Formats: sequence, C-alpha cells, structure tokens
Amino acid sequence: MQSNQPLADRMRPKSLNEYIGQQHLVGEKAVLRQAIESGRIPSFILWGPPGVGKTTLAQIIAHTLDRPFYTLSAINSGVKDVRETIDKAKKQQFFHAPNPILFIDEIHRFSKSQQDSLLGAVEAGTITLIGATTENPSFEVISALLSRCQVYILKPLEKDELLQLVHRALTHDSLLKSLTVTLEEDDALLRYSGGDGRKLLNILELVVESNLNGTSKTVTLTNQLVTDRLQQNLANYDKNGEQHYDIVSAFIKSLRGSDPNAAVYWLARMVEGGEDPKFIARRLLILASEDVGLANPNALLLANAAFDAVNKIGWPESRIILSEITVYLANSPKSNSAYAAINDAQQLVRATGDLPVPLHLRNAPTRLMKDLGYGRDYQYAHQYEGNFVEQNYLPDDLNGKRLYTPQDNAHESKFLERLKKLWGKRYGY
Repeated sequence: MQSNQPLADRMRPKSLNEYIGQQHLVGEKAVLRQAIESGRIPSFILWGPPGVGKTTLAQIIAHTLDRPFYTLSAINSGVKDVRETIDKAKKQQFFHAPNPILFIDEIHRFSKSQQDSLLGAVEAGTITLIGATTENPSFEVISALLSRCQVYILKPLEKDELLQLVHRALTHDSLLKSLTVTLEEDDALLRYSGGDGRKLLNILELVVESNLNGTSKTVTLTNQLVTDRLQQNLANYDKNGEQHYDIVSAFIKSLRGSDPNAAVYWLARMVEGGEDPKFIARRLLILASEDVGLANPNALLLANAAFDAVNKIGWPESRIILSEITVYLANSPKSNSAYAAINDAQQLVRATGDLPVPLHLRNAPTRLMKDLGYGRDYQYAHQYEGNFVEQNYLPDDLNGKRLYTPQDNAHESKFLERLKKLWGKRYGY
C-alpha cells in the first residue's frame, strides 16, 4: 500500500456534509453554516489545536461559495507575498464577482508589519480573510486586525468523531478499502491521536502499512500493535511537528507535579526542537497563576518578568531565563484555589443567570436612581473598626454561597484565619 499523497490529504472532505466535528460552528443552524448558506461570510480567524479541520473548513467554504482561493503560510510568506496576493485579488474584482478568500495558515507567526499589510484589503472588502492559528489570537494578532475579524474556536475531536474518521478512511480510501483492516481495539489509536484528526489518520496509515506482509492484505489493529509500531516509527507519524503539544503537556504536568528535573528536561526538548520562546513563556505565565497561584503570589510577577525578558532577549540567551523561571515554578508550593474559584463562579453564573445587583451595592449617579434606593444602606468599610463591616455583597439569592476555599499552604493559611474571623458564620469558613 503506497501513495505519494498522505492518507489525511486523500481523505480531506470536499463539502460540509463530509466534514466531521465542530458542530457548534457548522451543524444545523450553527453560526458559520448559516453564514455560508447565506453566501455572506465575514473575515474570521479559526483558533484551535492541530488536526481539527481549520484548513479543510476554509477550503470547503471557498468551494461552496465558488470564490477564488489564495493561501499563504506565515512560515514562508513575507509582506511582499501578501501584497502580491492582494494585487491579484484586486484584478479579479470586476462586475459583481465575489471577493476572493485569502487563507493564512499559522497567522500567529505573522509579524506586525505583515499583519498591517492586510488591514486595508480586509477593511475595503478586497479579500475575505480566513486565518488559522493554534495560539490565542488575543496575544498574537494585532488589535486593528482582530477588530475586523470574527474569532471562531475549534475543539479537539471527540471519540465518536475520531472513530467516524477511521471508519470513513477504511471504507472510502481507494487503498485502504482494498485491504481487510479490522479495528479490534481503539484505545491506543485514539489516545495517541490526542483529538487530532490528521495525526489519527497518519497513525492509521503507518500501522497498516508496517503490518502488510508479502501478499497478505489483512491487518487487525490492537492496542499493543499500535503502541509497538509508534514506538518504532515515532518520527514517521509526527511529520508536521504535532508532538510538541505532547511535550508541552509533559512540561506543564512536570511543573504542576513539582519536579524541576523533569520540567527542565522537557524545556530542553522544546529548546532543541526550535520551539518559539514566547510560546514557552506564555505557558509558564499561565501555570504561575493556575497551578502555583496564591500559594506563592510572587510566581505570577516573576513569570511575567520572564515573559517580558524573553521578548527582549530572544534565542539563545532566553533559554537561561526560561530555565530559571521553570526551576522556580517547579519548586514553588502549589495551589489552584483561584482557578477553582473562577471555574465555580462561572458555573454558578451560567446556572443562575443575571441575578439583580442588591440595591445597596448599585451605582447611583442620578437623583432618580437615589430615589429608587440605589446605594441606600451601603456601609463604607473604612468607617468601621479594622476597615471591615459585615454586609451582603452577593445577589440576595446567593447570600452565603462560598466560591473561594483556601488551600493548605503557608500563604493561604493566613487567608483562612482572616476569613474565619470576618466571614466564618456567613460562608462557613
């Protein structure tokens, strides 16, 4: 079984009906499907992990709407390439022809000047921009361009969606359907793919090809077989560098687990692999708040300082800065109490809706609002002993609902003692 074209490319869907996943965007009456069906799509950015259908979706949209389709990769395209593509698009603007689609893969890698070169064409409607990124566009896309684009978030593929991909490949691919491939166990196949459809199909192709012996056309896929083949051929199925998501996962989990030795090892793997230093620094910044948190509030300050320093320094010296903050965060006490608090609070808001703000907490800039009782009976804490007075600060229906629970570390133990004294009865500390 040999083909110059990888299985993932051979199986790339041509229409929305063939597209698997992202039903929140392209399912019945979903926002992007409605835009496509109306024939009017805005410029937008697709943000999501690798292998979830960003490029495919852009191609399907262009095909469905019969639009000219230009594609640039931020890795090997400069300002000159952008301007040349926009000039081509302008030349196609005659009569009532729809404006072309410009798809930019990995738009987060575009420099500010490259992104600036897109602004005029996007604003004038010369092109409809579709960008694809694995990074948070709030960090990587300039605000002027971001304000002109919608942002749609794509999710990792779920188990049933990944199995749909496998079934479709086995029954529709011209090479695979000529074989007898039995999926006896799927745990390893799904686990190694990590929700990445392209990686899943690469693994499937690799394992099947490596198990065809002589004239035999029968392959039975088991967890052991998949694991054995991937350990022998890791580089083959990771052709596009998706493994760095597994490595950064190991890096974060080693930091969370307070193991500086493992954390520095995974840091070195990223450094040697040519990872973007800002990518690493940004994740350290998130971890400092999410996993170290209030057990060591200085961690967030130092991680932010490290992020700024990395921006100023660049490779190769940034590796020293990243090593320092990695070791510091690994050795810091851990608490996710702030992370847990905001998660619980958001869940509560979704469950209870827009509860009214208590009258005594409302702003009263006008006489009418004062007459209606806004701000009445509010007690100004600084006028009381210890700069504290007990009153209800939550919506009335949530009075006494505790969302923050200090964890067992030296810093938050002090918080707990104070909370017991101030709010022990109301919140049960």
